[in-house]
Amino acid sequence: MTDNRNASQNPALRLYSVFTLIADIIGLLLKFTLEVIYSFMKLFVKTELKDVSGEVVLITGAGHGIGRELAIQYTDLGCEVVCLDINEAGNAETVEMANALRQGRAYAFTCDVTDRDQVLAVANRIRVQVGHVSVIVNNAGIMPSRPLWEQQHQEIRKVFDVNVMAHFWIFEAFLPHMIEKNRGHLVSISSVVGLIGAANLVPYCASKFAVRGMMEALFEELREHKIPIKLTIVYPYMVDTGLCKSPKMRFPKAMALLTPKAAAASIIEAHRQGLLEATIPRYIGYLNRFFRNYPVNCQLMVKDFFDSGVGTSDLQ
Repeated sequence: MTDNRNASQNPALRLYSVFTLIADIIGLLLKFTLEVIYSFMKLFVKTELKDVSGEVVLITGAGHGIGRELAIQYTDLGCEVVCLDINEAGNAETVEMANALRQGRAYAFTCDVTDRDQVLAVANRIRVQVGHVSVIVNNAGIMPSRPLWEQQHQEIRKVFDVNVMAHFWIFEAFLPHMIEKNRGHLVSISSVVGLIGAANLVPYCASKFAVRGMMEALFEELREHKIPIKLTIVYPYMVDTGLCKSPKMRFPKAMALLTPKAAAASIIEAHRQGLLEATIPRYIGYLNRFFRNYPVNCQLMVKDFFDSGVGTSDLQ
């Protein structure tokens, strides 16, 4: 009897399922279209920047280059800035420059971010001396530039220790406290070569692609668990920090090296806008997405036309 009743209901249930699916598809298409229009309109409307004064911002690799400029600019915005670097003298100089602005306040902590035990230990000191870290900028990085067959295994391992594994140790040390307080923002610096492969930078490219994958996966993980921690992944073009020893470019005026000051300003703007991804300059991201839709040989033609990249160097 029950089986007969269920059988008689099956056609109606099937019809209901079909209508539900159609409604879901229509809803998806409407929301998708509205989001495309909204995102397009945002390109022409200046987004209001979040007030970050009072935030406790931790920056790795703060002893020079982009990290130093980030520390100075965040301090100028009224943040409490925690500067991490293995170079004690360079880090102290950064803190002195930042504190001379008399806006926020900067603190120096010497730490080898590739050493998990050091990172966990310094995290405890930071919580006691400064307080809860609410923003993390994983900036530390190294970039040996030689063909893969000329790179030593110790050098390749070091690239991944600094450029990738350090992110994991920093997140292990600070992310649980962000989750506990239900707020925080994670910023990781990848690279344009985390989007596009480049000669003489195989380990570096691989490490920056890894950062991209890690952050995209972490974004999905936090979203699935409804944890309101924000993420920003930044892909800068070549920056004049000393890492890029032998840059090459066909159009030096149009594709000149970024200054650390300009790169830092763009990173902070992306953070304050709440962007998930940002390329510096922005047009490189648009070009990459556009040309990825074309055959590989077409993409290679465009790369050869611009002829931009990094030559070999003796950088260790």
